[in-house]
Amino acid sequence: MSGPRKGLTACLFGKVILITPTNETIEDSEIDEDAICSLARLIGDADKARARTRKLASLMKNIEMEGPQGEVEIFKAAADPCRLRILKLLKEGELCVCEIMTALKKPQSSTSHHLSILREAGLVKERRDGKWSYYRLADGAVVEMVKQARALKKKQ
Repeated sequence: MSGPRKGLTACLFGKVILITPTNETIEDSEIDEDAICSLARLIGDADKARARTRKLASLMKNIEMEGPQGEVEIFKAAADPCRLRILKLLKEGELCVCEIMTALKKPQSSTSHHLSILREAGLVKERRDGKWSYYRLADGAVVEMVKQARALKKKQ
């Protein structure tokens, strides 16, 4: 598209059209017409709706290119109360699975299951020493994530 168009923009039968001073009609096929019409009804200005829809489409394209799945996996892993307790325990340093299960008062199978979810999400690292497994936080960013969650909750 080359520069701004002059004229009146309207939604007609679900189509976004631009009526120019010469009365020619041009469809705006670059973005979702239904989204423009819906937003135009809400904000009352079709030109602003077109600009906002274009911006939203660009933002969504960037989000999809980054792929939110990695972040979803991390937030799902941290969302469980038991796993969050494990993260808080590991904030103090490396612990053996037997120490974690003792602190949580959970059986070994349940504790190992939670640890494997945290490990697959990249939140914790495992170190084996013979028959013993030791876990630690994967990164300082995990501690910061927990701190930020606490800070956000306090602001409510």
